[in-house]
Amino acid sequence: MAVSEDEGQSRSIAAVERAMDVLLYFGRTDQPDLGVTEIATALGLTKAAVHRILTALRSRELITVDPATRRYALGHAAVALGRAYLARTDVRAMAAPELRRLSERTHETATLSLRRGDTRLYVDQVVPDQELRLEVSLGIPFPLNAGASSKAFLAFLPDFEVDAYLTRHPLEAVTDKTITDPAKLRKDLAAVRKRGYSTSLGERQAGAASIAAPIFDHDARVVAVISLAGPALRFKADTQEAVADLLASASRISAQLGYRP
Repeated sequence: MAVSEDEGQSRSIAAVERAMDVLLYFGRTDQPDLGVTEIATALGLTKAAVHRILTALRSRELITVDPATRRYALGHAAVALGRAYLARTDVRAMAAPELRRLSERTHETATLSLRRGDTRLYVDQVVPDQELRLEVSLGIPFPLNAGASSKAFLAFLPDFEVDAYLTRHPLEAVTDKTITDPAKLRKDLAAVRKRGYSTSLGERQAGAASIAAPIFDHDARVVAVISLAGPALRFKADTQEAVADLLASASRISAQLGYRP
């Protein structure tokens, strides 16, 4: 029976989509390599179909195989694509105009933080032209339980990562307002997840108030945190305007990274 041109095109598109699903699955899994059966089960495909797809991906060096174990991993071409993507998606460059916009609208300090293992650090800031203002130290690691930016990271990590962090680290006080009780911290993190942002009143720096929101990538992982901070005597971190401005900025940066809520 002859296949029409439209049917043939539809089948070709479906085959490409299945191949992309397989390739993207390698990027989502935490395992360094995968077997044919694992991939077929995860994606609802037959093992024969998965094998054909892997063979095609191997021919373009997107996938490599270990001859001894017959397990597959991302190949050189896939790594090159990842590097090209990262080179074009510098979070700091994306966040820079949002930091300026936030600082101009609120007349407070806007910051960007990245996570480094069990710590986070400020990597950029825009400081307002005010005599009384808050400035942060770039590149200094802070614990993930102290301050709004830190809690915004911790709150949106998977539960097992939060558990592991609390197991590895006793909650030491940075100021007398830092949360050091694990139960109290868990309750605070649950509230942060529910409302989508975190707040702090002197938890990392005495006399400072701050609000922070997570920035997500295309896999819905928190990759950075953007915040507003100022002297507690002036800056009211939980005002509707500050919250709306911050969440809008975080949403725009996340969208550039491919995040879809």
